[in-house]
Amino acid sequence: MDYRRTDPEWAALAEAFARHEVAEDPDCALDPVTRSLAVLATLVGCQGVELFKRVLPEALGAGLTPVMAKELVYQGVDYLGLGRVLPFVDAVNEVLTARGVALPLPAQSTTTPETRLEKGVDAQVTIFGEGMREAWRQGTVNRWLGANCFGDYYTRTGLDLRQRELITFCFLAAQGGCEPQLTAHARGNMNLGNDAGFLTKVVLNCLPYIGYPRSLNALSCIKNAQN
Repeated sequence: MDYRRTDPEWAALAEAFARHEVAEDPDCALDPVTRSLAVLATLVGCQGVELFKRVLPEALGAGLTPVMAKELVYQGVDYLGLGRVLPFVDAVNEVLTARGVALPLPAQSTTTPETRLEKGVDAQVTIFGEGMREAWRQGTVNRWLGANCFGDYYTRTGLDLRQRELITFCFLAAQGGCEPQLTAHARGNMNLGNDAGFLTKVVLNCLPYIGYPRSLNALSCIKNAQN
């Protein structure tokens, strides 16, 4: 749909705000790849698949690699579930195929069924501290968090831990209703060096895509994570 033709006034307002006023504001300054990761993860989190397909080619042109795009979407399964992520797997495949990228991409897994829990727990400890070392013993969901969420996904190559915590923060902020988890992952980001100022820039860059209420909630979570 050519919104500049069908909805010219609205299209001009939306483009001026998202692509210029926000993106060019010094208070929002992020490198192109980091901004791309944040915006794309936000679009996955808020289920903006049509806009995702429009933004992804621009992100690839700005330095995001096909592997990074795939890994971002794959990790969304942990925080959004298969039902909401499958359309984005299709979207990435569609965009990459149109650009002549051969699929499948090289494998990125670094664990086996035997090592996934141990390596996942190691990732949890790196992000959240030694207090997570035995958390997997506290029930089935906690064990799955260690083995599946962190062992199957966070240990993959293609994105480093700081980037993975960044996109997790964006998934949670965009879907809303996850403020306790958002606060915890804001703290995890800070533990890895993604400080409050950085996370604030991320929220400001993503505000056009998720609106003011969820953005304000995310800013509150950043503040709470500092306490």
